[in-house]
Amino acid sequence: MLALLALQLGRVVPVDRFFELLWGDQPPAQAKAALQGHIAALRKVLGGTSFTLHTRPPGYLLTGEADDVDLCRFEALAARAEAATQDTEAATLLQQALDLWGGAALADLPDTELRQALAGQLHESWTLVLMAWAERLLRLGSGAVAVPALEQGVRADGLREPLVALLIRCLHQAGRLSDALTTYHQARERLDSELGVTPGPALRAAFAAALSDDLPVAGGAGLGTPGQEPRPAAAQPPAEPHAPVAHAPAAEATEAAGAAGAAGAGEVATPPGTTETAPDRTTAVPGTPPVRAAATARARHLPRQPAGFVGRSLESHWLDQECGPDRVGDGLAVVVGPAGVGKSATVVRWAHTAAEGFPDGRLFTDLRGFDPAGPTDQGEVLTQFLIALGVAESAVPRDPAARAALYRARTEQQRILVVLDNARSAADVIGLLPSGPHCSTVITSRNTLEDLLVTEGAALLRLDALPDGDALRLLERALTADRVQAEPAAAQRLIALCDRLPLALRIAASRLASRPSWTIADLVAELSDERTRLLTLDTQGSVSVRTALTLTYRHLSLTAARLLVLLAAHPGPEVDGHAAAALLGRELRDARRALGELASYHLLTENTPGRYGRHDLVRLFGMELYEEQPAEVRRLTTDRLMDYYLEAARQAADHLDPGIECYGEREHPPLAVPQAGDARSALAWFRPEEPAIRALVMDATADGRYERAWRLARTAESLYYGTGRLNYSLPFLRTGLRAAELSGSQQGMAVLESSCANALFGVDFSMEAVSLARQAVRRTGPSDGNTRLRALYTLALVVANFGDPQEAEQLCARATELSLTDTLPHHRAAVLCYDAAIMNMTGDNRTALVRTREVRRLLADRPAATVHLWAMMTEARALHTLGRSAAAEPLWTSVLATCQNVGFLHLQAVAEQGFADFLLDQGRPEDAAEHLRAAISLHQLHGHIADAVTERLATIESSLTH
Repeated sequence: MLALLALQLGRVVPVDRFFELLWGDQPPAQAKAALQGHIAALRKVLGGTSFTLHTRPPGYLLTGEADDVDLCRFEALAARAEAATQDTEAATLLQQALDLWGGAALADLPDTELRQALAGQLHESWTLVLMAWAERLLRLGSGAVAVPALEQGVRADGLREPLVALLIRCLHQAGRLSDALTTYHQARERLDSELGVTPGPALRAAFAAALSDDLPVAGGAGLGTPGQEPRPAAAQPPAEPHAPVAHAPAAEATEAAGAAGAAGAGEVATPPGTTETAPDRTTAVPGTPPVRAAATARARHLPRQPAGFVGRSLESHWLDQECGPDRVGDGLAVVVGPAGVGKSATVVRWAHTAAEGFPDGRLFTDLRGFDPAGPTDQGEVLTQFLIALGVAESAVPRDPAARAALYRARTEQQRILVVLDNARSAADVIGLLPSGPHCSTVITSRNTLEDLLVTEGAALLRLDALPDGDALRLLERALTADRVQAEPAAAQRLIALCDRLPLALRIAASRLASRPSWTIADLVAELSDERTRLLTLDTQGSVSVRTALTLTYRHLSLTAARLLVLLAAHPGPEVDGHAAAALLGRELRDARRALGELASYHLLTENTPGRYGRHDLVRLFGMELYEEQPAEVRRLTTDRLMDYYLEAARQAADHLDPGIECYGEREHPPLAVPQAGDARSALAWFRPEEPAIRALVMDATADGRYERAWRLARTAESLYYGTGRLNYSLPFLRTGLRAAELSGSQQGMAVLESSCANALFGVDFSMEAVSLARQAVRRTGPSDGNTRLRALYTLALVVANFGDPQEAEQLCARATELSLTDTLPHHRAAVLCYDAAIMNMTGDNRTALVRTREVRRLLADRPAATVHLWAMMTEARALHTLGRSAAAEPLWTSVLATCQNVGFLHLQAVAEQGFADFLLDQGRPEDAAEHLRAAISLHQLHGHIADAVTERLATIESSLTH
């Protein structure tokens, strides 16, 4: 109902229209009453929004802000784009319009005729905007960017000639000539078979342009940078028809090829295998054509053994166990891994070693699951398999079901090894599995083929990059051991730059083999430039890392493909679903689905549950695609990411620093933020995210997003303190202060000056801490709220420790007075905590005790807040000084237990030292020494200077030995 009302925003929707949408032509007897009940419920849901639901005969009317309805925003953006005279502006507006779509329109509504009509209208709008966007991108020379979306559109509407023509033009501009021609021929055949017509003018013109190759090439996946000679990285000539069983491994099998590139990115034809005869063990299946009664074929169709193969002994042993002649497994295995890791080479080499254990034959086919020309036809594979198994070609059934039945019958009583290489999905292989209990099948894929694991119980082997030792052996075989051993450090660096992938290492070795005057260090220097690394890992033929990645990229869903590109904006080593959702501007479930898809294709690796990392070569591939995006898209992506981290860090920091400010509204509020339940989980979230947050603040300061930079620096301050990374936090906060200065924000400067003063105080640089704290106080006034409070009590603590308790008391008095007008109790708690610490220093322990107990009352619901824990330590010291040591010791143990549980490393070290002082006064030096040792270990964990603690421990230990 809301969908229909929103589609008709500002217009009355008749009651009958609701009936038609919800129930078609068969509404229930109580339809009107049900409708009224839903209207009442909907009015409650809309309360507090910009929408109002009115009763207006003959139905209902929804009014509200048009910008709050995605369709209205979509139409407004499309209208603005149509009026735009600049292609860049129009392309950006159209991209924003397309980004509002999260899948098929109205997909979750009842499947009535009205829904189908409305969804059809919406899809038509989407298609028109998609075409306009692609047209603008073509003018800008960025047609490659539109290819994935156009491919999705053509899959849904392949008879729409202008849409197909646009795809051909974009493919051509991207340098993918073979794909462009294939798309034309597929469209021509479909038009002929389904409509009985020939291609129209638009389709013919796009085809003619591709044939003449007269379009400019700009950017695009698989191309060089603008201005370079066009280089169609992923384009391949149309495949010649040949028997599937004669296929050799595809691009990733180059681990097995010679250093000069014996195997290509596509197929490498090998001579067909021989066929021997053996006594027939099968009987005819009723209803199938007769086969030769006297003998059955012994097919030998494995490709040649890979040359120069190294390593994978553990993997070969695993294949022996699962699929070898003496297996203990069920005989069905799936070997998966990223492009270029050597899946095909590993399996083919193993198959040759195991071949004698399968006397009835070996069958092999390249299913071409990621080939731009399309996958191998399963029916044709079955035909070739049957012929190889002794069935006369004329006797192969034309009916697919009969053909499959005959294949099962021919394999039922035999010992056959089947290798199905380069599968894309479980559906590609199900019909090719032999039925005999003594047969074995090994499948390779870049996809994990989870359906096959579930439905067929297949065993899974994930093939990762080569270990360092095997990678070094591969180089030695390709370049000679003397050449590699002459430059051991450069060789190790080369291996790292190639991500230890056999394909990349083979290409690198081939470049060195063909350039004998080059040293390994020369190639390392070239590969070290991230901007040209993928270009360097190309060959003069069709083999390249980029080609292998592009073939995988083309098969991703639109959302997953977009995420792979946008991940280039994320500077951290790992990403989770929430950050991915921010990059996409989508719901968490969409982001998690896209991450899972990228992981299933081995473009990402799930290092820990929910957190994904990338190999460097995949990261560089994504960066190439990202650089093709308009500048406005790149800036929007980074702004979304920073706004997400601002909000996520604020919510996490609130567990440690209650009441932390938002510092302004989020321009792009995230749709999903991690929900840390306590301080422990807040720090657990921050630790792996810290590199990304630090890099974002540095990058934002460098490229002019100063407001976001200083806000994020301040927001993350308490998280740095909580994890004990004081040495890391100081340069981070200084960067934030620099951003605040560049922004001209007095609040930002004061906040970051206080933050830097606190960090400096923590690492004992007191003089600079005093200077910064004084600047923060001078920069603020009573109207600045908590910014003023922080400046006052930070300066108070610093000067108190620097030897001026009288000024510190005055500063605390001013802060206390100001806090009484503040409505946030957490801010008052911080003032009282600092005041109590200063009172303890000046000897007013009773006042300190009153202050700390008030802090604990105010923060009773936040036992792990850092201010709460500091108050407990101050209270323990005050009690001890007042002669109530029995009451002080439980406080110390409670603070230590909380710090240890949450992970407050620095705070725990401080508490260990304080408790050691207490224990010494109690005459317990052995216990004190134990806690000082713990403090030293905690300090050293993050590189803090602990000389004074070490000296004190040495003094105690010396006294104990005497």
